[in-house]
Amino acid sequence: MRNIFTFLLIVFSLITLQAQELNATVTIDAEQTGQPNYQVFRTLKDQLTDLLNNTTWTNREFLTQERIDCNFTLIITSFESTSFSGSLQVQSSRTTFNSIYDSPIYNYNDRQFNFEYSEFQPLVFNVNTFDSNLVSVLAYHVYTIIGLDADTFAPNGGDEFFTTAKQIVNNAASSNFSGWKATDGTQSRYRYNDAIISNVYQEYREALYTYHRQGLDKMESNAKDGKLKIIEAVAKLKNVNDRRPNSYLLRTFFDAKADEISSIFSGGPQVDINTLVEHLNRIAPTRRSNWSSIKI
Repeated sequence: MRNIFTFLLIVFSLITLQAQELNATVTIDAEQTGQPNYQVFRTLKDQLTDLLNNTTWTNREFLTQERIDCNFTLIITSFESTSFSGSLQVQSSRTTFNSIYDSPIYNYNDRQFNFEYSEFQPLVFNVNTFDSNLVSVLAYHVYTIIGLDADTFAPNGGDEFFTTAKQIVNNAASSNFSGWKATDGTQSRYRYNDAIISNVYQEYREALYTYHRQGLDKMESNAKDGKLKIIEAVAKLKNVNDRRPNSYLLRTFFDAKADEISSIFSGGPQVDINTLVEHLNRIAPTRRSNWSSIKI
């Protein structure tokens, strides 16, 4: 009996350690095609869910409770035979230490999203090749999600994952699909990845760690100190903005964080928010309605 119990513990441990990195939800909105209930969309959703949740993306061990919550919403605007056009909204979050609160980390609206897909075709990711724009786009966002999550736990923790995302960009650059090249505009996968790995934006990544690990994660034990660290993180972002005003990287940050920041500083222990609000209005002026709600 003891041997059986030991065996079951080992099996359970292996299952736990082999848990994949993501807890991903896939939604497909095909209303604009006029055929939202077309079988191919249901098949695609199932295949993408399997790809995201059952692929081993890294060599790191993730406990089941450590899997990263994320959402992939495909909005299909048109399709003909095996050619699909639309956009992809990608969001991810991170649980705050000693709480049930999920802090939004990544909010990216990928408008350069066209792909070829035949129902039931195998969807397999190979980091060394470009075989499918659909798979490459999703893999790019997966490694960006994992990289950002890692950066919130350790300084520059996401280096290897952003490098892998860069490899995906390089492999796809020779394709005819948009979003992978420097000439594809300022709001592209290429531009986002190029910024996140650039030394010019090093303070952005420092801010991710300061904001989350030293700020949000401390809120449960010392809310005031946590707020002060978040103010420090915003000051780092202001420095980035001074060098690169209105950068795409900063815009995606505040797309994810504007509501959270205004909520954090609209209650709880008082801190000096004058400089904070000044910085926020300078970095993200389109979010003034959020910053005006910060009162204490």
